[in-house]
Amino acid sequence: MPRAGLTPAIVVEAAARLVDEVGPEKLTLASLAQRLGVALPSLYKHIRGLDALLQKVSALATAELAAELSDAAVGRSGTDAVRALAAAYRDYARRHPGRYLTTQWVPDPGDPQHVAAGERAVNVLYAVLRGYGLSGDDAVDATRAVRSAMHGFIVLEAGGGFGLPRNVDRSFDQMVTALDIALRHWPSGRSGMRRSAQGAPR
Repeated sequence: MPRAGLTPAIVVEAAARLVDEVGPEKLTLASLAQRLGVALPSLYKHIRGLDALLQKVSALATAELAAELSDAAVGRSGTDAVRALAAAYRDYARRHPGRYLTTQWVPDPGDPQHVAAGERAVNVLYAVLRGYGLSGDDAVDATRAVRSAMHGFIVLEAGGGFGLPRNVDRSFDQMVTALDIALRHWPSGRSGMRRSAQGAPR
């Protein structure tokens, strides 16, 4: 019998906390069962296996991140929006280093909540990019560029990859400033025209 009061949601929450401690690649069902104080077979009353559990952790983390990005960007536009978005993104990764990594996984198409969370996160960034006059393929390209820059910085920072004598916070701020400049002068995939932050060709 499963432990009284144990539910799939509780199992996923516990797994997410453990993932923050050890990383998704080191999560095991045995360690989770020990953390929950149950026998390993009891977990299978609530989850199908490790891969399914990690997918649920990814869905949870993606929903959390999407909510924080949305809260950060609401009512802002242009430079203010990008700065708020970047700060929220980095802050979430610092507070939840393990589950943050799972937000980079493609949502499971068989999990509507996971798909919806992924779409919400991307739509927040799309909304910010519209303030720069970017849409369609340009928005997709810009989204990938922004994600790549922020994710690369976060992973390097978390891994101790910045050893030069320069304040890391200042470097992050400069990177965000550079992203803002790049977005203001994004090379259109359709016409090559540059856009201002308001979307007018220039």
